[in-house]
Amino acid sequence: MKKILKKSIAIILISMLVLTCTSCDDEYWDEDYEEYGESEDYEDGEYDAENQVIPEGDVDSINGLSMQVNNSNGDISISRKDVESKARPDDGIWTIFVYLCGTDLESQSGMGTDDLTEMMNASPSNKVRFVVQTGGTDGWNTSEVDDGMIQRFVVQAGNIEKVDEASLESMGRPDTLTDFLVWGTSEYPSEHQGLIMWDHGGGSITGVCFDEKYSMDSITLMEMDSALLKCTESSGRRFDFIGFDACLMGTVETANVLATYSDYMYGSEETEPGSGWDYTAIGDFLAKNPDSDAASLGKVVCDSFLEACKKQDDDSLTTLSVIDLSKVDSLLTSFNSFAKNMYDAGEDSSYIAEIIRGIEGADNFGGNNKTEGYTNMVDMGGLCEACEGYADGADAVVKSIKDAVVYKVSGSTHPDASGLSIYYPLAIQGSNELSLFSKISVSPYYLSFVDRQNKTGATDDNIEDYDDNQWFEDSGDWDWGETSDDDYWNYLDDYQQTGESPYITFSEEPGVRDDGTYGLTLDENGIDSAANIIAVVYEVSDDGKYLIEIGETTDVQGDWESGRFSDYFDGNWLSLPDGQNLATYIVEETSDYVIYTSPILLNGKETNLRMKQYYSDDHVEVEGAWEGISEEGAAAREIVKLKDGDVITPAYYSFSMDNDEEAEYSGQEFTVSGDIEIKYDQMAMGQYYYSFYIDDIYGDYYITDHVTFNIDENGEVTF
Repeated sequence: MKKILKKSIAIILISMLVLTCTSCDDEYWDEDYEEYGESEDYEDGEYDAENQVIPEGDVDSINGLSMQVNNSNGDISISRKDVESKARPDDGIWTIFVYLCGTDLESQSGMGTDDLTEMMNASPSNKVRFVVQTGGTDGWNTSEVDDGMIQRFVVQAGNIEKVDEASLESMGRPDTLTDFLVWGTSEYPSEHQGLIMWDHGGGSITGVCFDEKYSMDSITLMEMDSALLKCTESSGRRFDFIGFDACLMGTVETANVLATYSDYMYGSEETEPGSGWDYTAIGDFLAKNPDSDAASLGKVVCDSFLEACKKQDDDSLTTLSVIDLSKVDSLLTSFNSFAKNMYDAGEDSSYIAEIIRGIEGADNFGGNNKTEGYTNMVDMGGLCEACEGYADGADAVVKSIKDAVVYKVSGSTHPDASGLSIYYPLAIQGSNELSLFSKISVSPYYLSFVDRQNKTGATDDNIEDYDDNQWFEDSGDWDWGETSDDDYWNYLDDYQQTGESPYITFSEEPGVRDDGTYGLTLDENGIDSAANIIAVVYEVSDDGKYLIEIGETTDVQGDWESGRFSDYFDGNWLSLPDGQNLATYIVEETSDYVIYTSPILLNGKETNLRMKQYYSDDHVEVEGAWEGISEEGAAAREIVKLKDGDVITPAYYSFSMDNDEEAEYSGQEFTVSGDIEIKYDQMAMGQYYYSFYIDDIYGDYYITDHVTFNIDENGEVTF
């Protein structure tokens, strides 16, 4: 029975990881059609989403940036295309271009309409105007905008005027962005100009602006680079700022792309609450201070955003940063040196596990667990600090980040966020994701560090045999954006997690000890290969037909130096007021609290309940419901607050006890009335199952055989 349980839970976990990354395995570019209009699936503005996804477009040629690293000495050279050839008008006008891709944020919640209203409510001024392109949604909540067209508006002095429209196009297509910006900078030249990308964001891999009408096609960083290059070549000038009123786009990979085209970047490391930026505050500030620079404006954007979040009691996750893009090249130089040392340190088996544990323990953003999905965005400063004991140069990178991040705000969940995140694969998500990463990575040594870990786990190659020379040309140079053939990453296509990682080995096999605790001791190889240890608890359904996973717990005590770990489980669990145990999965753990997420149905719709449990007194605060990361890689913006009458149905990963097949299992409906109080109380008397879940450093895991524990009528736990 134990082996069957072990295998089944492994299958469940693997299937969930596959579900979270289906979009990463899709190639968007159809080589049979080099232009959209030639595709039989895309004619006259009509699109057959069932047969083909929209291609990314031909963006193989990236000319905005030249970044080379020479492998003989590790030196980096960076040059950027000069786009400042035309003089700016001396008119004191601020023009802010808003690429407003509405998606479900508009069709379901009217958030785009709300922000258009905020623009109109700003102080009247002939020195400030918003030039807006609309699209990307199934329906607008205002009669001013037609969802069947691409439309352009000028919002100024309290008025909105439609100035242009065209046939519907995907807002996730780079040429659509190019057309808007070339047109806009030509029709509305001004002394100051900014660009805001408005919508969902997904971070460095999936990008921003997911078009709801076109299979959630998005603008990737490579596509953004292509569009901005064409715009700036046409206008002959840079933007004062480029900002993202979208989740997760405050990344070093994004900053690297934008540094060619803009003076400043505004972006959030974390998800953004649904209300987004305060456009009235932005317009009011510029109306009073039209001679303001982008750094000063950025401070207003950050402060007003945080204030708006506080008013909605939605500020705990808030982050927003102003990045001086003139400092990015210095940051890249210091990071490349550090990454080389980090890569070299990783060749030592006694160091690599400690490095990976540090990285996985660093602040990360956007969920990154099996129920909410993975963005794989980690705080850049946190990553460097986690490795500073093993790789020289971390302090120089942290200093460079502080120089580049000229202003930032953050809520209680991320008080130490550095202001810039970086891609790191906390979970393996397929060959296409790493192929995309290889084209935007800011250092070949960091790329090698990431690839070496994944390739070792997927192919059983020895880590010492990995050769980073594959990224370098015969000349010894690595060129940004020009990496190996995409087929290189196929080693991941057939890779499957086993739940029985061969790297996790023991000097004391998992078992119940004489003192009544359940424990294990890793041997030297196991210590050098393990990234994390938690526990997973299961119960049998009342009818005896299903084994139900009720989630993860941090109630494990141990020591990495000795490798000895034991359960520290007291039989308490998070439950609804009616006593139903919630399935809990760890989002983030600090010294003061742990944030859990729990899969639920909210009024019949799949989502996740976010909860924060404080260690001081074990009280639990409900943050709300968050849908997580979509199949296309878009992060939901809004954490929905619960209200009276909402119906919560707990959901669980489970399988049939009869035939070992996966099964859908849900609890009983619970209706919210008043403030919902999540209990942390003794579990009901009965028998349960308990396992250790051990992540290895190569992307697999080891789940120990289940042992049973009983809770008696006095609440005593006995294994």
